[in-house]
Amino acid sequence: MKRKLIGLLAFCMMTAVFTGCLEVQKSDPYGLAGKTHSAVTPVDRPDVKWWMPRHEDVLERVAQGNVDLIMVGDSITHGWEKGGKPVWEEYYAPRNAVNMGFGGDRTQHVLWRFDQGEIDGIRPKLAVLMIGTNNSNGNDNTAEEIADGIKAICAEIREKLPRTKILILAIFPRSDSSNRPPKGQNASFNPQWAKNNKASELASEIADGKMVFYLDINEKFLEENGELPREIMPDLLHPNAKGYKIWAEAMEPTVKKLMGE
Repeated sequence: MKRKLIGLLAFCMMTAVFTGCLEVQKSDPYGLAGKTHSAVTPVDRPDVKWWMPRHEDVLERVAQGNVDLIMVGDSITHGWEKGGKPVWEEYYAPRNAVNMGFGGDRTQHVLWRFDQGEIDGIRPKLAVLMIGTNNSNGNDNTAEEIADGIKAICAEIREKLPRTKILILAIFPRSDSSNRPPKGQNASFNPQWAKNNKASELASEIADGKMVFYLDINEKFLEENGELPREIMPDLLHPNAKGYKIWAEAMEPTVKKLMGE
């Protein structure tokens, strides 16, 4: 009897330890525990007058429901409402898409917005993520930290929207402040571009081909010599109408597949 009791207690202890390990894995699927740098610390932007009203507009829109696609990011995604509007109307408006792009946002700002309800109460089929280029300015964040921020956003989506597939896009090519050519010239490969490439590669490690996917369409924007032309991104950062068309066409087969169309 004593041996049976000891065996039962040992089994219970092993089960508790195993269950505890599963809980840790479940709550921290991308190994972010203990990381406290700026890219993973949610924060708002009270110094930007339009930012909070835009957040409130997004909350109002998602409260209406009927959301099948969300586009999450910074000014590059925000621009679907500007230079990319005709393309948005063609490709994404019919899919009940919501633009969650905020000019100037970094990963930490997206995390704050998600914490404050932007993805609550909806069940989109797909979330497209394009974020991180603003984190790469100067010494603000390393490539590893930017990747952590992207992973943290994905973890938030997976927790709140377990049925939503995620498409992480490689951060688009760009010029940087130290290598910005004179107006009229194109952008060649530079340190900030390289940092974003590395961050994208690190973030792609969480793509499991089941719920999280990764897509790099950057070559579609480049000329044969590898330069980023102003013809597509006039300021060597933000796409124009032609750039948004390239983006949509390059992404369309993946979007269509992931949305089950």
